[in-house]
Amino acid sequence: MNETILEDIDRRGVVTLTLNRPEINNAYDDALIDAVLGALDRLAGIDTARALVVQANGRHFQAGADLGWLARVAGESAAANVRASRRTAELVHRLNTLPLPTLALVQGACFGGGTGIIAACDIVVAASSAIFAIAESRWGLIANIIVPQLADAIGVRQLRRYALTGERFDAAEALRIGLVHEVVPPAALAGTGERIVDQLLQNAPEATAQTKAAILEQAHGDLSAQSFARLVAQHAARRQSDEAAEGFASFREKRAARWYPGKPEIET
Repeated sequence: MNETILEDIDRRGVVTLTLNRPEINNAYDDALIDAVLGALDRLAGIDTARALVVQANGRHFQAGADLGWLARVAGESAAANVRASRRTAELVHRLNTLPLPTLALVQGACFGGGTGIIAACDIVVAASSAIFAIAESRWGLIANIIVPQLADAIGVRQLRRYALTGERFDAAEALRIGLVHEVVPPAALAGTGERIVDQLLQNAPEATAQTKAAILEQAHGDLSAQSFARLVAQHAARRQSDEAAEGFASFREKRAARWYPGKPEIET
């Protein structure tokens, strides 16, 4: 049976974390969230670690949340929903504030929470065929637990467009708005990642960690405990809203949500 994630560390101290649910396009649920948080716990205890690479097996990097899982959680208690949102937010927050330099290698789809994961990484390289979307609102949900990291990555102006429309955009647009740093042919993704890792390793570890900490002091993603709790509570409550219930139903029934009036008729 496949493991949810794969972990590896090489002789240089480069840790590679590979999302390993290609059969569902690496969509996240509680199992994947817990696996990644566990990996980050273990990473904190490795003194020789120098850098973290986040990648994924299969055609797609990360297709957002498993909507079936979200629908099941929505039917549980309010406390259970808060726990689910808190764990999701912790994943992105801890990745964002990890003292090590982080690199994400993206292929295929990177939707919803996947955009939060890469926004929380220091460096992102995408295959030219990658596609992106911040589409939580299309399902009656909200992306607010990843908004701080996305605002740091692409700025409020671009975030207002893509989080409010939910539209998909390609790797060239992701590069233009700052969500990714480099776009390469799919066959060059791994090699480009190795080149960047080599650049990272040429820098002193403590100096790198202190530089990253100084940068994060200027960032939206370095949240206070009060702000973190507020975003988690809002995220959890929205999952149990009437709009979310309709969004889950529209996904399950493969139809447009009731709030979409359709395109206007063209008068002739």
